[in-house]
Amino acid sequence: MIRSADTLFARLFGGALLAIVLAHLLAFIWFHHYGPPTPPPPPHQSAEPGAPGAVPGQFPSAMEALRPPPPGRAPFFGIPLIPLFFQLVTLVIAAWFGAKALSRPVQRISDAAERLSKNLDSPPLAVTGPREARQAATTFNLMQERIREQVQQRGRMLAAVSHDLRTPLARLKLRVEQIEEPKLHGQMSQDLNDMIAMLDATLTYLNEQRTSEALQYFDVQALIESLTENAQDNGDDVQASGTCRPLKSQPMALRSCLHNLIDNALRYAGHARVVIEDSSDRLLVRVVDSGPGIPAHMREAVFEPFYRVEGSRNRNSGGVGIGMTIAREAARRMGGDLRLEETPGGGLTAVLELPRI
Repeated sequence: MIRSADTLFARLFGGALLAIVLAHLLAFIWFHHYGPPTPPPPPHQSAEPGAPGAVPGQFPSAMEALRPPPPGRAPFFGIPLIPLFFQLVTLVIAAWFGAKALSRPVQRISDAAERLSKNLDSPPLAVTGPREARQAATTFNLMQERIREQVQQRGRMLAAVSHDLRTPLARLKLRVEQIEEPKLHGQMSQDLNDMIAMLDATLTYLNEQRTSEALQYFDVQALIESLTENAQDNGDDVQASGTCRPLKSQPMALRSCLHNLIDNALRYAGHARVVIEDSSDRLLVRVVDSGPGIPAHMREAVFEPFYRVEGSRNRNSGGVGIGMTIAREAARRMGGDLRLEETPGGGLTAVLELPRI
């Protein structure tokens, strides 16, 4: 009996029943104290007042009929709307508490799911509240633990695959060096290099997905200037302009995103221009190039892993088609987004948009 009462249904039903009983009790008290007075008893004789045989006090006089109600019966509280008002207030309060009791467990699970989407190592949900809420919290915690175990297992599997694949690939590269025919040697070397690059890119992509990083205030302008100076030291044509205030973001994810965007522009256009546009609610970072560009109907597809645009943006120019995927997922982990636009005059502009939280 006690366990059956510890449910959300029992709490809502009990609260509503208590509100109804309390509302009727208040109405009963009001009618008892402030209701209309009891009418006088009917006369037993037809004699007029003052006539012979008339009973004194049997018929009230005109003055007695106009006499005000006895003390203690305030005229204001005699209005019939007062008990209805008491009942309305009681039911509104009960409805408010019932809605809070119903929405609180759902809100707790929603908040926990949002934390889980940002960090798999977030603390488990507290197992409290009515029985339905405790069951939901227990199931949610079990789901979180299974997801964490699957991610860890995938990491161990990837490490094993990386180790096992690199060894035969290294042996193949040594054997390819023994091929004397230049054309065959070049083709096989290119294929092996592509396989190694795809393996490294895949591991990097999956490692980026499982990496959890807390949001913190970070100097985005200093990061962009650092990336620009490093590229210039390597002989690359990269320029930066604009200023911005520190932004709450994930430093490693932001570095990975900007590095991939600049590297993509350098690979296909030979140069990059980074433009910073700051505002009160968001930060825009544009990585502009004047290279071959991408057709409008294919710009969204390039964010798919290993997707490559035919034509001038092919594998011969470097890369395996996963840099833009890593960049967009890094942007979305920070609550922002990444899109591609056409550069005025020709070329491609990657627009990184980050909110100011």
